Amino acid sequence: MKKYFLLGFACLVSGCSVMPQYAKPEVQVPTSWSPEYPWRAGKPSDDAAKGAWWKLFHDAPLDQLIETSLAQNPDIAIATARLLQAQSLTKVERAALLPEANLTGAASRSHPSDNRPTTGPAKPLSITQNDFSLALSVRYEADIAGRVHATVSKAEATEQQALADLENTRLLMTAELAADYFALRELDEELDVVRQNIALQQKSLEFVAARHELGAATGLDLAQQRALLDATITETDLLEKQRATLEHAIAALVGKPAPNFRIVPQPFNLIAPSVPVGLPSDILEHRPDVASAERAMAAANAEVGIAKSAFYPSVMLAPAAGFESSSLGMLFNASSFLWSLGLSATQPIFNAGRNRAALENAQAAYTATTENYRKTTLAAMQETQDGLSALAILHHAEDHTLQSVSSAEKVLSLASARYQGGIGIYLDVITAQQAMLAKKRQLTQLRGQQLQTSVFLIKAIGGSWQQQ
Repeated sequence: MKKYFLLGFACLVSGCSVMPQYAKPEVQVPTSWSPEYPWRAGKPSDDAAKGAWWKLFHDAPLDQLIETSLAQNPDIAIATARLLQAQSLTKVERAALLPEANLTGAASRSHPSDNRPTTGPAKPLSITQNDFSLALSVRYEADIAGRVHATVSKAEATEQQALADLENTRLLMTAELAADYFALRELDEELDVVRQNIALQQKSLEFVAARHELGAATGLDLAQQRALLDATITETDLLEKQRATLEHAIAALVGKPAPNFRIVPQPFNLIAPSVPVGLPSDILEHRPDVASAERAMAAANAEVGIAKSAFYPSVMLAPAAGFESSSLGMLFNASSFLWSLGLSATQPIFNAGRNRAALENAQAAYTATTENYRKTTLAAMQETQDGLSALAILHHAEDHTLQSVSSAEKVLSLASARYQGGIGIYLDVITAQQAMLAKKRQLTQLRGQQLQTSVFLIKAIGGSWQQQ
């Protein structure tokens, strides 16, 4: 304890801070995301506005849904309230940097008892007297060990973390809403294709039934066609169920009751935005969850400084000045003036290791936040690479599917020409139409996945790449 006392005395004389110097840890970043998406240098922008990234998709109904969600989503409202709490706490802690002044006034009239005990030779006379006082007192903690400044630093870092958490909540909610919306639009297009397929299968069933009556088709052929039609109708019911679930999820995200919420089916003509040729090397700094994890480290570092300051003396200055008089009219006379100077210091001597345990707890908490920051950045790199790789694969798959659709259209054209020329049967035309619709449905699914993967990538990099 002697060494702490000597250190405390040195701080009292010269003033010092025991808060550890904070530096954001270096994170190993890849030299490139993938051959398709080269890495380039950029400028950190975790505090930049994320912008209306959803406008990259140029869809007015989506814009309206997201604007409604930003205004009415309960999770965003909760995160906003927590930010206001953190801002208020920062103001409270900053107030400790300045002296606290209090103006105290008192007035009393008293009469002592005639039978009160005395210690003198003669009992003093009991008189009625007045006492009026007005004093200004000042209280100020000399921040010799940096405890107050460390507390303010912690509050400021916590406030910045709350702001990053709010941005992250907005990003997550809008990304989830956009993904659900695109999935719903894709299902609407799939349902349209499946319904067209049902109409063709019904025609096929009628054709097979007619051939069965003529003895040109077996009962097995007829049963298989009926089973195929029933399976397709069942698939429609399942797609309707998926659509209803997505619609209800979107209703919750925009803060509306699910029973009263509807999204009208529209043509599926959306196109995923193109990924830029190069992404900046510090693009992950744009992610609000990464910024939040880094601010949590800064707050934990300040907490270590607060724990260390407990080993040093706490010095309190308390000057006061005012007036006191038995007569209200003489209260402000020069002879009624009073003053006092107070200085108190408290040096911990023994507390059964409480301060040491508190310091170890703060240091362990800082280590945990450091590892959490590393974990968050690794997850961010994984999600970004997943999004880029998935988009590249989906684009290749789309090219092949477009060729497949083109081939199916040619088969349908040839089958129709053969039927019209009298050398083919109508069942060949129906079969070709069903094959073409199946390829178009696959293309719809791929484009829906591209839209959802684009949203996933935007979320992975923390917002629109146009903001970089």
